[in-house]
Amino acid sequence: MCLGAPGRVVSVDDFVGVVDCLGEQRTVGLQLLDEPAVVGDYVLVHLGFAVRHIPDDEVAEALAFFDELNVGRFS
Repeated sequence: MCLGAPGRVVSVDDFVGVVDCLGEQRTVGLQLLDEPAVVGDYVLVHLGFAVRHIPDDEVAEALAFFDELNVGRFS
């Protein structure tokens, strides 16, 4: 099973961003998003790409789900 990890965008440079996923910062591609990402957005990251924005009203639920999984660091 593959999972995408929720992360907060910390910087954007064209179609590349740095996203903090579960306490680890990763460089990810932003080309697949339907709208441009801005600092502070939450996105779902899968295989090195942000694949969708996480709506504000779903962020807490997504983060709680990963806390419940106790997955630790993003790898």
